[in-house]
Amino acid sequence: MFTGEERERLRNDLIAAARADDRISGAAVTGSAALDAEDTWSDIDLAFAVQSEPDQVIAEWTNRMYRDHRAVHHMDVTLGRTVFRVFLLENTLQVDLAFWPEGEFGATTPKFRLLFGKANEQEHMETRDARHLADLAWLHALHVRSSIARGRVWQAEYMISTVRDHVLALMCLRHGLPSIEGRGLDQLPAEVISGMRETLVRRLDKDELDVAFRAVMDALITEIGILDVELADRLTPILREVSGTL
Repeated sequence: MFTGEERERLRNDLIAAARADDRISGAAVTGSAALDAEDTWSDIDLAFAVQSEPDQVIAEWTNRMYRDHRAVHHMDVTLGRTVFRVFLLENTLQVDLAFWPEGEFGATTPKFRLLFGKANEQEHMETRDARHLADLAWLHALHVRSSIARGRVWQAEYMISTVRDHVLALMCLRHGLPSIEGRGLDQLPAEVISGMRETLVRRLDKDELDVAFRAVMDALITEIGILDVELADRLTPILREVSGTL
């Protein structure tokens, strides 16, 4: 396990290396550190503005991570022309290095603290669409019903969990909390999140699946009612039938 001192030392080394690289015109701390909200488990998130030779820059920085900083594996996430290279280190530390085209470098979320260079004005990433989440939830609910009816208990549990994830995301949006990757769940009011306990599948048998399914459907119907009364009027009778004909 890495220590906070090791993390800070590595971040400082990487920032110093970025300042010394003529092809990098700007850098920013992103993630929790940008808001001074790090804890023991936080990773390293840095964004670089690359003004030339992006493929070569990424390749050389990748070599640096393996050669000098004990990386054991990496993966990429892309957003347009930006490459987020995510490294796993031997001490379990995650290091996310984002390589942005210079003209697109800038804050897309509040978690961005410029270290050097110029940040361009950027539109912040839109929040998740509540109506789309609601639609995904009722769609997966249909698959819950068929999975239970077919005796596919593992698939049923998976589908119930998927519906629950969408409902929880709707709750987070409604309370102005982060809705991605469960980041806002532990900030939901206790009376809201505690009501979701019955949606957890504790055993892989039909009775337990039925209980969890009905609970998550009740929660979904409530969220749709808050989101769009007219939509709730149309969907509620159908959703009640779906969860009541098991």
